[in-house]
Amino acid sequence: MILSFSGEAPGLGYTLRRLGRVAFPNVKVTPPAPGIVFEHNVGIRMRDGVTLRVNLFRPKREGRFPVLLSAHPYGKDVLPRKSPIGYLPPTRFRFLRTPAPITFSAYTSWEAPDPSYWVTRGYAVVNVDLRGFGASEGTGTLLSDEEAADYAEVIEWTGVQPWSTGKAGLIGVSYLAISQWKVAALRPKPLAAICPWEGFTDAYRDLAYPGGVREDGFVPFWANLTEKAGRTTTSLRREQLARPLRDDLWRATEPELEQIEVPALICASFSDQGLHTRGSFEAFRRIRSKWRFLYTHRGGKWSTFYSPEALALQSRFFDCFLKGHENGMREVAPVRLEVRTTGNTVHEVREERSWPLAGTRWAALYLGSGMLSESPVQTPVTTHFNSRTGRASFAFPVSADLELVGPMKLRLFVELVGANDAHLFVAVRKIANGRNIVFEGSFGFGYDVVSRGWLRVALRRVDAASSEPYRPVLPFDHEEPLKPGEIAAVDIELLPSATLFRRGETLCLDVQGHWFWRRNALFGTFPGDYAPSAPGTVVLHTGAEHAAHLLVPRTG
Repeated sequence: MILSFSGEAPGLGYTLRRLGRVAFPNVKVTPPAPGIVFEHNVGIRMRDGVTLRVNLFRPKREGRFPVLLSAHPYGKDVLPRKSPIGYLPPTRFRFLRTPAPITFSAYTSWEAPDPSYWVTRGYAVVNVDLRGFGASEGTGTLLSDEEAADYAEVIEWTGVQPWSTGKAGLIGVSYLAISQWKVAALRPKPLAAICPWEGFTDAYRDLAYPGGVREDGFVPFWANLTEKAGRTTTSLRREQLARPLRDDLWRATEPELEQIEVPALICASFSDQGLHTRGSFEAFRRIRSKWRFLYTHRGGKWSTFYSPEALALQSRFFDCFLKGHENGMREVAPVRLEVRTTGNTVHEVREERSWPLAGTRWAALYLGSGMLSESPVQTPVTTHFNSRTGRASFAFPVSADLELVGPMKLRLFVELVGANDAHLFVAVRKIANGRNIVFEGSFGFGYDVVSRGWLRVALRRVDAASSEPYRPVLPFDHEEPLKPGEIAAVDIELLPSATLFRRGETLCLDVQGHWFWRRNALFGTFPGDYAPSAPGTVVLHTGAEHAAHLLVPRTG
């Protein structure tokens, strides 16, 4: 029997803990470390006369130091606030859940490296306000080539300062990771290593229209945040609404990943499937760095970035490629793989040589009458559901321990009644002992599924030349609405995960025409949300000539 699922709402205990963390965030802010010179609003003149301003932190002693930089639109001066009871963390941590404790110093900007940690280890830290934001002059354009050119000039500036060794690295989370891709492709001379910690690489596919489905939660939230914080030439939300296809504007935001050759430590989490997961794995696949490392996890984004384990690896990485230490980093396996059994239980952390894993076999689980089978289904079956309220579910009882590590692909045969288009939302989830097993998700959401995918049916065309058998690539550049009675084959990309299913547990596949959770910070997911389908009926054809199947990765 399939356990009913329409986006399991967080339980009372989860909600009460969330309320508690609104009052008392799971963040500890320490005083700045001693021995640091803090230079505020240092000006750097750009090629067109505009001045960008940076905060510079360096050791309070003579010497030259490698430089770590981060660039973002959130304001380098938005630091933890001092109060009578100590330093208060950024307000965002009250509304974005952190599953594990976080500790950083009062010098730490949002999603940026902690200067107290790095300066005491012999680095200079530079935090720059992008053009048009914070204390920097001008008007900026996020995700643009002009922004990357500015960043390159800042990197070049650090390379000739008397306190610099001439070598620079980049580090940071989310936009502080995204901003690294384009500038690294420009190859400024001082740049010697990058550490993009969860950063998307395709604004259309990863952010605005995953699977061609319009994102209606985070995009307006983030667009409003950045437009209020600075001066920008464009509105991301306005452009999103005006440009449902992947046109030249969207393509222009994509970095030339193949031009990146510096050593790279990339964090690609299984948690951030609503934002950064796809793009981070794509970057690891496409960059041409000889030394590239992939750090995977399914914990909290910020909890992991500031964790002792992650900091130790980041330090080892930069010590090797910025300081020249022979610390064995070059011998580290390219992939750090974390496999979980539940949201809170790590089954194993191990080293792997490649992604997807070497020896992966892509096995089909065929859709039938409410079930998934390892053998093709001979009997034709049709499953109907209302695009606004219904769903179809298919269960696969696991007869032997099954480790699913990698992306998945779903092939469906879809007919629409009363509509010529639909938005399909797909989830793979795990059931154990009669209950849904939940996992960490985007924006601190603690009730996520194993893996998920999206597809707007009218944008179903696949670019066969760019695709892999397990990874469909869709151009999203041409609409093909379904005709009455037409049955269309569609391929849906499900994002990477690493989950162990034990014998006796159940893998469940859900397909529906509306998002799984309501948009609510306490009782659902926030701020992410997606446009629902138009009213109508979705008909899934399975069995016989319509060999609908879920392609899953199997190893061993």
